[in-house]
Amino acid sequence: MLSKVYSAAIHGLNAYVVSVQVDESNGLPRSMTLGNVSASVKEAIERVSIALKNLGLELPPKKITINLQPADLRKNGSSFDLPIFMGTLLALYPSCDFPYENYGFLGELGLDGEIRPVSGVLPMVLALEEAGMEGVFVSKDNEREARNSERLKVISCSHITELLDICKIPYGKKEKRKYIGAGPSVGSNDESYANGNEEDQNLDFQDVLGQSYGVRAALIAAAGHHALLFSGPAGTGKTMIAKRIPGILPKMSKQEKLELTKIYSIASCLPSEKGLIEKRPFRAPHSAVSQNTLLGGMSSGRLIPGELALAGKGVLFLDELPLFKKESIEALRGPMEEKRVTLHRLQQFFSYPVDCLFVAAMNPCPCGYFPDRNRCHCTPGQIRAYQRGISKPILERMDLCVSLPSITLQDALTKEKGISSAVLRKQVEKARKMQERRFFQEEKIRWNGDMNVRAVNEYCELGKEEAEYMENIFKLKNLSMRTYHKILKLARTIADLEEEEKINMNHLAEAVSYRGLEEVLFSFEG
Repeated sequence: MLSKVYSAAIHGLNAYVVSVQVDESNGLPRSMTLGNVSASVKEAIERVSIALKNLGLELPPKKITINLQPADLRKNGSSFDLPIFMGTLLALYPSCDFPYENYGFLGELGLDGEIRPVSGVLPMVLALEEAGMEGVFVSKDNEREARNSERLKVISCSHITELLDICKIPYGKKEKRKYIGAGPSVGSNDESYANGNEEDQNLDFQDVLGQSYGVRAALIAAAGHHALLFSGPAGTGKTMIAKRIPGILPKMSKQEKLELTKIYSIASCLPSEKGLIEKRPFRAPHSAVSQNTLLGGMSSGRLIPGELALAGKGVLFLDELPLFKKESIEALRGPMEEKRVTLHRLQQFFSYPVDCLFVAAMNPCPCGYFPDRNRCHCTPGQIRAYQRGISKPILERMDLCVSLPSITLQDALTKEKGISSAVLRKQVEKARKMQERRFFQEEKIRWNGDMNVRAVNEYCELGKEEAEYMENIFKLKNLSMRTYHKILKLARTIADLEEEEKINMNHLAEAVSYRGLEEVLFSFEG
């Protein structure tokens, strides 16, 4: 007898619906799993058979064929255990009245019948919702995550006995029933599951003292989504400022929360007690990370999101940038320019957008005091090697390059607080609303930092005096066209912060001041 149930699988950072077909027929007793599946999927029939045995439902000596469609996409992981279990049961007992034909099944099966959680539940649930499914069966531990679906009925179970009772399928050993937790839970989206009690880190810009220049740069970066590089001696507040940038970004919309939670679910980074990521992330990988860790890699034939994806909607902070591996830094060229990561892994092609804010920090030399030769004791070779850890193309892709001065004792001991994150966030929100109106009809441009050459020429139009000023700056500083356009984009954001429609001389002058670090770093020849 042939049966069919539905499930879903992960492909890249998205999911698609999978039809699980199970056929029971006469022939040599054996089982086959078809449909471009991995070893972990093929093992599912063994877990299913033992779980059935422990229920008192022995598999008959039949030929069992399992087919997972579509067959052109690779299926990995243990999330097919539950649909294969239900498909096998329905194939063996076709007389059962099964009312859940339009439901999806997601879960790993233990030999004792326990239904265990799997990663990537949210994108799979949303794929089932988009396909028109009525509901989904998941593990109890995946319930919070699954309830982010607004339309699907979510039924959670801890053990297959609960599942069989809900589906009204009779089975043998009633004394073997084992309920873990509070039993099955049925319902639709519940806001209480989405809003976990996340710890407030209490990071506020009012604690940053004596670095108004750095705070201003962070404000501009957040308002226009510009890449930001800090340089300065240790203890000048580079990391302190970077950690507070997520707090001045606008609050995430429900759609943004879902997109970010999908990525964390696929990466198995979603805390079990939370069903939805509520706050913008701040990712700070160690300088020893590999290129695959930053961009994304493969594990068991499945794409694992990298730090670029996990920092989506938030901040990716690379501290001590010159200490990162050369290939890891250079791999960021494309994502910073195109705002998209393209990966070729194991004969598979993956592409996903990059929407995190790049923030990096570095010292001007190994000791941090160059070019003050009274305090810097690094040799010319050490300074040259350290500075050239960052190539000119990477530096040009940083919109703001800010050199932070050392903090004076008077600034450190002052009782006056700096500007608060709440005030800065309001300024960012106003500037971003102007950008939303400006780029309303643009498909690939949301913020000033995303503008291409055509958009810069259209939206950063200069008056006669401003054009002459930029012409002089271009010749005086020997700018590249990329840097020239970066300055115009910065000036556009500064004007937006002042709610000005036109870019004036003050905006351009301030934007130019954020490009002085290049001259210091690459002018040293020893």
